[in-house]
Amino acid sequence: MYRPPVPDPIASSLCFASSSCRPNRFLHCLNKLLAFDQGMTSFSQDGGNEAATDQVLVEGSRFTRILILNRPRQLNALSSQMIMKLLNVFVAYENDPDVKLLIVKGNGRAFCAGGDVVAVVQSVTEGNWTMGAEYFRNEYTLNYIIATYSKPQVSILDGIVMGGGAGVSVHGRFRIATEKTVFAMPETSLGLFPDVGASYFLSRLPGYFGEYVGLTGTRLDGTEMLASGLATHFVSSTNLKKLEESLSKVETSDPFAICACIDQFSKAVSLKATSSYNRMDVIDKCFSKETVEAIIVSLEAESVHDEWIMSTILSMKKASPISLKITLRSIREARRQGVDKCLINDYRLCCHILRQEASKDFFEGCRAILVDKDKNPKWEPSRLDQVDDKVVDRYFVEVRDANWEDLKLPARHSLAAKYVSRM
Repeated sequence: MYRPPVPDPIASSLCFASSSCRPNRFLHCLNKLLAFDQGMTSFSQDGGNEAATDQVLVEGSRFTRILILNRPRQLNALSSQMIMKLLNVFVAYENDPDVKLLIVKGNGRAFCAGGDVVAVVQSVTEGNWTMGAEYFRNEYTLNYIIATYSKPQVSILDGIVMGGGAGVSVHGRFRIATEKTVFAMPETSLGLFPDVGASYFLSRLPGYFGEYVGLTGTRLDGTEMLASGLATHFVSSTNLKKLEESLSKVETSDPFAICACIDQFSKAVSLKATSSYNRMDVIDKCFSKETVEAIIVSLEAESVHDEWIMSTILSMKKASPISLKITLRSIREARRQGVDKCLINDYRLCCHILRQEASKDFFEGCRAILVDKDKNPKWEPSRLDQVDDKVVDRYFVEVRDANWEDLKLPARHSLAAKYVSRM
């Protein structure tokens, strides 16, 4: 059985804030990202020259800014323009003494359904894998800024939250779930892996719930997000307008004051009888095994007549075998890593995947699930026992390319001891 190390109480907090970064170095890094964005306009799948300002709307009062993800037809999937706009505003507001609080929400029925991976695949298919790599470089830099932000962020998760949507919310200080929330990290069914630093927060969920969520891609509702710590509060969607009005009157960045404000509208909720979180005994017993194969064998030994167990096994057997092995290793290693190291590992993994060095599963998964939608991907290798562990090892090292650069994150001064997550 795999036994996680005893985590440091500060380093293992799910979301921590930090003081402002070293301005000159940080702004230099951001300027390089913005310069690169001039060549990324083709990444948008809106069918037109939609401006970045339209894809992320900014509203607010004197001390509060509300950032609205605004691609409702695409379920607010993150385009490169959105990522760069968010980087811009997060940096600007961190250095603006008049801004005390950021609220992030989505327009329509989704908070954010993930990154615009179809556009990434299209760019690589056209012969430019580095364009796709830069998309992930920018996205992971944004994730890191959010994870180390010095001011509170309140994410209102009133709808679909998947993949990249988790990256721009779960790393933040406060995450508000509602009865409409649907959360998932479905990357293994796409031939990818839970990225955006997900290994960091999945590895810090109770027991082995993170392995279960990451490997199966299961969908969680708002009550399950709250119970597991992925959300910090549960607020009925009918009270969200009042909550926003109350938060807009806040004149401080004190997280305790903001928490007290949210507490006025939050409520205690109960898990459904069928909730996966009620099966933690089975999850801890089975998903603590050393390998993906051992996890499946353990599940099969529990009960072949248990509908939940059968569904769990089926979801894993439908996923990309190499993605499952990469995901399990990533989550296990993340227990000993900070969010920065997790994001650096994610970038290396993505670069290897985009280069199609050992597998084309990511491209096949996107074809089957997102493009042709036949939901019948042809994985290669097709079975877990065909995945060479030495091949998996190569995904976790630097790319052997003279022109390749590792992910370099901006310097931040951690204040984790002062701002400890509710998780």
